[in-house]
Amino acid sequence: MSPSTSTPRAVVTGIGVTAPNGLGTEAYWAAARSGKSGIGRITRFDPSRYPARLAGEVPGFTASDHLPSRLMAQTDHMTRLALVAADWALADAGVIPDELPAYSMGVVTASSSGGFEFGQGELQKLWSEGSQYVSAYQSFAWFYAVNSGQISIRNGMKGPSGVVVSDQAGGLDALAQARRQIRKGTRLVVSGSVDASICPWGWVAQLAGGRLATGDDPGSAYVPFDASAAGHVPGEGGAILIMEDEAAAAERGATVYGHIAGYGSTFDPAPGSGRPPGLLRAAELALAEAGLTAADIDVVFADAAAVPELDRVEAEALKTLFGPHGVPVTAPKTMTGRLYSGAAPLDVATAFLAMRDGLVPATVNVDPDPAHELDLVTEARALPVRNALVLARGARRLQLGGRRRRALTAPAPHHPVPPSTAVRGRPPTEGGNDMDTTGTVTATTTDEHSEAFTLENLKRILREGAGADESVDFDGDILDTDFEELGYESLALLETCGRIEREYGITLDDSVVGDVRTPRRMVEVVNEHLDRVTPA
Repeated sequence: MSPSTSTPRAVVTGIGVTAPNGLGTEAYWAAARSGKSGIGRITRFDPSRYPARLAGEVPGFTASDHLPSRLMAQTDHMTRLALVAADWALADAGVIPDELPAYSMGVVTASSSGGFEFGQGELQKLWSEGSQYVSAYQSFAWFYAVNSGQISIRNGMKGPSGVVVSDQAGGLDALAQARRQIRKGTRLVVSGSVDASICPWGWVAQLAGGRLATGDDPGSAYVPFDASAAGHVPGEGGAILIMEDEAAAAERGATVYGHIAGYGSTFDPAPGSGRPPGLLRAAELALAEAGLTAADIDVVFADAAAVPELDRVEAEALKTLFGPHGVPVTAPKTMTGRLYSGAAPLDVATAFLAMRDGLVPATVNVDPDPAHELDLVTEARALPVRNALVLARGARRLQLGGRRRRALTAPAPHHPVPPSTAVRGRPPTEGGNDMDTTGTVTATTTDEHSEAFTLENLKRILREGAGADESVDFDGDILDTDFEELGYESLALLETCGRIEREYGITLDDSVVGDVRTPRRMVEVVNEHLDRVTPA
């Protein structure tokens, strides 16, 4: 059974960037093209008492220059950056929200920590002055979902909205969820992420992870895939993207950067299990959904953890997929720092800009370790880019002991184990920079999908979604075992529903995740939906 040919395709029509090396998309892109770094000693607070003192801070940002005064008292620095990035993305797309039906527009962002700086200020008031001095806005200004809420309120967007709470990978997850909503009928979704947690409270939390670089030289502190790699430099900022139904975008004559062609997500196995990391599998899933092979990918935007073991794992995954030195690999985040959930959307935006201009930005300051056998782009490289693979990894929230990986593929452009995304676009023609999209994305299906969905089908999808080896089986009869006891929280089940949709050509409402507690009920629900599907 083939998926419906009427499934809407989500295209990217607008980009808004707030980054440590450039405020605004074109300012950021000019810096990235020239190798200009935005990493330096922290200025938002005195870092002298802390072991890590470098960060990527967004320069020259005065929120009152862009936003009304009424928003100043109720928003964190992170949210102000996000609101401005969203304004710029909408303007870039040529979208005037008041001219579109409110319920046809949604917002899906990601967040790793919420508005920590705002929360710290209110806690200090509580300790030093008393509860009567704590702002009522504390009730939401610190919250993970605040960016989605404020963007939707500011622009009158009342369609499907939400937030993905996770680390680096969360930004790709948000884009994938936005694409899912467009496939289900939403006309436009504002998506991506802007993160910021450069304040003492947020800094202590980041230090606890043990992966921050402690050097004081901005030119050598964050050097992934280098023999001297010793941790990453954090940063603030990210990118907001406007994703639209392709037909609706064409109807209004929008310029299209490209589209998200494929998405894959996995979980790393439990420590000591002996099973391989999930990053390679995430990339393979993204390519498969995009209908691409490794040979189709022109550049990879790496996760670039700058932790020796994690760099080795990523390099091994890329070597397995592409061969030694088999594809150009870049990590422009060496110019910004790792922006947590904002990092991957910025990589996706950068991939689209690379497609537009035929230039891959550099991984600055890095002397590649030959042992990794990567074609690491250390100087900006002129290169026609039609398809890019974006990788992201990060620790998942709400459940300890696992990490997500994501991969995203797009012909020119993931929960926290590795996600990956494939981005597809068309390089500029000789006459200019107008962009068009090419290629189609179809789910892999077989004739057996018109038959009943069984526990074995579900086990296979759970294994693949968790990055487990195919030989691994679940012990005993698990039909009536709660998913949480099996180690699958709601975010993992949401991805499982997404995989079922892609493979079986059915649509499962998000409410399914809340209602389904056991494999037995999941099998029943899927079969109820399959009964309503007419084979192609």
